[in-house]
Amino acid sequence: MTTHPAPNVPEQLFEDPAAETRWRERFTAPRMSLPAWADDAPDRTLYVSNASGVWEIYAWDRATDEHRKVTDRPNGTSHGTLSPDGTEIWWFDDHDGDEFGVWVREPFVADGSKAEPAIPDVTPGYPAGLEIGRTLTAVAASTDDGTTVWLTRNGTSEVLYQHVNDAGVTALAKDESLVVIAHSEHGDNRHMALRALNTANGETVAEKWDGKGKGLDAISFSPVPGDQRLLVLHERRGREELLIWDVAADTEREIVLDLPGEVAADWYPDASALLIVHTHHARNTVHRYDLATGELSTLDTAPGVIGSAGVRPDGTVEYSWSSASNSTVIRALATDGGETVLVEPAGARPATSAPLEDVFVGEVHALVSKPEGEGPFPTVFLIHGGPHSSDEDRFSAYRAVWLDAGFATVHVNYRGSSGYGSKWRDAIEGRPGLTELEDIAAVHDWAVESGLADPRRSVLSGASWGGYLTLLGIGVQPERWAVGIAGVPVADYLAAYEDEMEPLRAFDRALFGGSPEELPELYRECSPLTYVDRVTAPVLILAGENDPRCPIRQIDNYLDALAARGHSYEMYRYDAGHGSLVVAETMRQTAAEVDFARRHLAK
Repeated sequence: MTTHPAPNVPEQLFEDPAAETRWRERFTAPRMSLPAWADDAPDRTLYVSNASGVWEIYAWDRATDEHRKVTDRPNGTSHGTLSPDGTEIWWFDDHDGDEFGVWVREPFVADGSKAEPAIPDVTPGYPAGLEIGRTLTAVAASTDDGTTVWLTRNGTSEVLYQHVNDAGVTALAKDESLVVIAHSEHGDNRHMALRALNTANGETVAEKWDGKGKGLDAISFSPVPGDQRLLVLHERRGREELLIWDVAADTEREIVLDLPGEVAADWYPDASALLIVHTHHARNTVHRYDLATGELSTLDTAPGVIGSAGVRPDGTVEYSWSSASNSTVIRALATDGGETVLVEPAGARPATSAPLEDVFVGEVHALVSKPEGEGPFPTVFLIHGGPHSSDEDRFSAYRAVWLDAGFATVHVNYRGSSGYGSKWRDAIEGRPGLTELEDIAAVHDWAVESGLADPRRSVLSGASWGGYLTLLGIGVQPERWAVGIAGVPVADYLAAYEDEMEPLRAFDRALFGGSPEELPELYRECSPLTYVDRVTAPVLILAGENDPRCPIRQIDNYLDALAARGHSYEMYRYDAGHGSLVVAETMRQTAAEVDFARRHLAK
């Protein structure tokens, strides 16, 4: 292991006791995800929460109102689901965040037994989908050799599908006669095709692919047994929209909605309607679409972001909600319009912060928040990962601590971000990294010209793809950035490709248009290591030892190059994967980042 100077982690960030208490309470206040319920036993639900100080899986029996902490692992657990009858909890067991492992299961009602492998003869891998039925289960795993889908029934597993290209299991019909896989046999795992297979004999029943650059995403089959209609996202008109595919008949119905942004959806329990979550300009609205009449009605939810939503058997819509100003709340909207807080973990406290303002620089949408006082401010550009993600009007304890420290914050939904149409999302193909930096530069120009940002105190910061853009940005645009803070970044793209998990290699091939062997110059042009000699800003890098997405070796290569030229940098290493589920660890990293920026901007 290469040794690099470690960052300072201050015991406290603020001299003011109230400010110190406030930022810590935002991180440590118990939070939870929207509880998901078992299809045939809706009183049995599952959620993740940080109530113990580590994000773990919890079971909630609504009939008795009992909550039980299911998992207890040093680095936390984030993936879990319930069997349809609610008798079993399945969760993914990896090693210290490396994302490589197997599904295990244990009883919903604790009986003292330990979790055991759910399907013993399925080999370990990166999770690629799981569909649990009443009589059979479809599970997929990816390795360096490709993707395998198994079908398990009566205690016996058989390989249903296997291919060297990236794939996954996405949907299982309620009568369990059909299973749908998403695949990239055409060579592009960013725009998947769908294949429906007969579970009795493994034969193909139907195929759907919209062609190059137009992906399909299977959401779920109708919840009514015997109804073989599949709800699908498509992008035929340059944005994500809905269609219903009758798989057995191989016919479809497009759902055309008069809404400006993009949508996600799921079924109402009787399959008579769809619950639509609409995204436009970083905020959500929620709607009911009647499949018989085509009527679209709007549900009464507050402005902000819906993290997830679902419809209970009695028609109640349950959803998680937050805004930049207010922390997450789990709410229930009854059929009569009455709304209540559904549940909150013991000790939960509402947290607040400053609102986000919309800024449009040409076509680029940015979200800005200001501290108290008059600008120009020291300003941190908080660059999201993905790249096919986006920043939204949701609560962030991380953003709030920067504001408390006196920084303005800027989020940029650069080309490559989701929620703005397929053309915007795919605009980075063939030139990733450098394209996004052009948008970040345009917003930075606006921030300086408007008087928001002090050009001598501009910080570029992000994690994952945002960490990659940070390291690329301080090399390509050294005149703009006074400090660079990169979490779990791609730093040396050629080495990263060699070491990363195979699904990400497939993603890179689709994004660049080929492998490093085929396009070596393009990979070098888009790699932060290529520009390391141009970096002038002090650099802090944070990375997990077990990260399969942005592996540690390629980060050490970048830091060794900085060290060779005597450049100022610090390295924060932690024993986990692509991020941490431990609240105290997240707080230590946050404190190190804010302290690093303060120290170097004060020079």
